[in-house]
Amino acid sequence: MRILVWHGYLLSGTGSNIYTQALVREWARAGHDVTVFSQEPNPEAFDLAGAKTVRPRIGSVLPVFVLDRYEGLEAQLLQDLTHEERDAYVEANAAALREHLPADLVFANHVLLGGPVGAATGQRFVVKAHGSELEYSMRGNDELSAWGREALKHADAVYVGSAHIREVLEDVVGHVDRVHEVPPGVDVDEFRPESRDVALAALLDELRRDPPNPGNANERVPDEGNAERLAEWFRSDQPTVLYFGKLLYNKGVHVLFDALRLLGDVRALIVGFGDYREELERIAPPGTLFTGPLEHRHLVHLVPLCEMTVVPSIFPEAFGMVAAEAAAGGSLPLVARHSGLAEIAEGLGEPRFAFETGDADDLAGKLRALLDLPEDERRTLAAAARRTVVEQWSWPSVAARLLS
Repeated sequence: MRILVWHGYLLSGTGSNIYTQALVREWARAGHDVTVFSQEPNPEAFDLAGAKTVRPRIGSVLPVFVLDRYEGLEAQLLQDLTHEERDAYVEANAAALREHLPADLVFANHVLLGGPVGAATGQRFVVKAHGSELEYSMRGNDELSAWGREALKHADAVYVGSAHIREVLEDVVGHVDRVHEVPPGVDVDEFRPESRDVALAALLDELRRDPPNPGNANERVPDEGNAERLAEWFRSDQPTVLYFGKLLYNKGVHVLFDALRLLGDVRALIVGFGDYREELERIAPPGTLFTGPLEHRHLVHLVPLCEMTVVPSIFPEAFGMVAAEAAAGGSLPLVARHSGLAEIAEGLGEPRFAFETGDADDLAGKLRALLDLPEDERRTLAAAARRTVVEQWSWPSVAARLLS
């Protein structure tokens, strides 16, 4: 098949960026002719298995759902743009797609603005709802909800990653026909258990390849000196709890910190960037290390080194991708019991992998119980979790389902 994938953002970071990168790579590996449209300035840095890349010329304004910094672009909240700015953005992207027609399928990310972009191509298209657009920009905005509803009427299919996002979609835009639930995927060949010595050596090799970041001035680049700091960190056998993702208030890292203070003897690695980092550094308990953002090439070796990975979000999540990746890599996941995160815990079939949202006492108790398990029992639990991820959420099966 000839497939055009539209994604208005980057191919690195978290969420829909990683989803798009992985999906494009999987479809290209399967032999499809794939072109991805994004604002990624350095697509050559990613393994896309031969997929072609296009960066549409959109001008200076980039519509976003959560304000962030993008080099060379002015990020503005979607709901704050004028009609003229929205229409110009849609047409610029649709024009770029039309230059690469004909295609068997246009796969557009996000109800807005993917739905209008897909519709404007005049081609058969489907939409993947990720949830961020629904929660952060469209919810409570009648105009944007109506626009999204109208765009989805023309889509051949609408994909959601979880039952939670199906409910959110209906709540925000009303009833939508042809909705299919297909979870995101996990690269189970990359995220896999490794022995401590192998994982640590590979992690340190990757960290030494990081570009300079004097004074950690660039928040999108790993912190300076990570190789030395993590080499020292892992000289100790003290248990490590890992968090990786955006550093925003809604991600609930402060809840994890409250739980760690209750435990007193458990340390944490905090991986990511975002506007809440400065405050988190201020309130972090002793034994906490921040690394800045790390890439996939780092994380596949870091995850096996950490006994636990916690996803403490206090805001709804479309799907617990971090938890699934952690389980694939042999680190026991522990997630807040809500939205798509709860579905991950339920899918893994292990009630010990979830805690009450925002409840530091419950999180501390669950952490203690899992960390105090005998080593052989913890390994058995981790092996069962990985098997479930392989069976339910591997990328080849997900990519095939999206085309079925």
